Amino acid sequence: MHTRRPSLALLVAFSWPAVAALPAAAEEAPAAGEAGIEPEFVRPLVPIARGRNDSNPVWSPAGDLVAFERSRGDNKEIAIVRVNGEVVQTIHQQAPVAPGQSAFFFPEVVEQTSYNSGISWSPNGTRFVFMSNGGEGNYDLYLREPDGRIARITNHKEKDGHAHWSPVRDQIAFISGRSGQGDVYLLDLLTKTTTRLTHGEWPYLYPQWSPDGKRLAVIQGINENHDIYILEPGRTPPVPPKPLSTWRYDDLRPVWSPDGKRVAFYTNYNPADDPKTWAIVVVAADGADPTEGEGLAARVVATDVVPDVERGPAWMPDNRRIVYVRNERQAYNPIYVADVAGRTSTLVRTGTKMNHDVTCSSSGVIAFRAQVDQWDQVYLAKLKD
Repeated sequence: MHTRRPSLALLVAFSWPAVAALPAAAEEAPAAGEAGIEPEFVRPLVPIARGRNDSNPVWSPAGDLVAFERSRGDNKEIAIVRVNGEVVQTIHQQAPVAPGQSAFFFPEVVEQTSYNSGISWSPNGTRFVFMSNGGEGNYDLYLREPDGRIARITNHKEKDGHAHWSPVRDQIAFISGRSGQGDVYLLDLLTKTTTRLTHGEWPYLYPQWSPDGKRLAVIQGINENHDIYILEPGRTPPVPPKPLSTWRYDDLRPVWSPDGKRVAFYTNYNPADDPKTWAIVVVAADGADPTEGEGLAARVVATDVVPDVERGPAWMPDNRRIVYVRNERQAYNPIYVADVAGRTSTLVRTGTKMNHDVTCSSSGVIAFRAQVDQWDQVYLAKLKD
């Protein structure tokens, strides 16, 4: 199975490590029952079409809109779609030509490539932030306004990305290479001030606000070894990052439970010592759980997982289930639901193939990417209550 790297490869490129063995978790998650779950419905978000690849759906807070990335050749645009399939807007950001200058490129020979990705909605769902190279090559953050206008909100010679909008205020946490390696910054949209939050020895990636907007979960590390930390910006006096994992395995893409009490993330810890075999771990967000060894291994809730590096584990709104893709190539990577407390997984019979990019709306509708005739499409599915 080919696993995509983070879109901000401009800062850090992941690689897969050779790992040492740790004791197995206290008990293995049981195999799913063959009956599985029949969804209430499964359907494409928009009509299926060839010649494009749609990926990385992101729900608006109210669950009435889905923004996703659409690749056409080397270009990647952003589409905003209502749940009924109506396209609201397509964003293909292209920097304007400077006054008195011409755009020098030769069609079909040397062309400007517009790459737009990394969507994060504002709390009220009327705006979102995203990363774009504007067709120029350098990545900055842009704002999609309520009326559809696009505004550039960072402008630095180094690359900015991995933006996440605070759920309670107009502040955006993001990663920038302006420190020389990749640190967390905070952009206040009201004051238009940018504050550096981290001064770590190793680069940071993918900051994620807690539901109350008081903490950030982040990845820190290099190459094949990343750990999960919690930041508390604004604390006086400042407090150091709190680790949720400290072992020698690769831990990626932390996501808060909707109630903010737990954090789920991917790890390539497994008893077989296979660095390409991934699992989902769930730990207490306050750092009360062990950060390594048998104690952390016992927090594995799902095994043989396909890691969605761009999205992270997909919590359902009930705070007790996580939707994920199982690494079963012969079954075309089916979707499962993990019960966090029981550590059991159940197949979701979507009938789709080569699934990826799973995310849940506030009402529990699942959006995901599936492959149809070699092209990636975004699907919606609803589990029966």
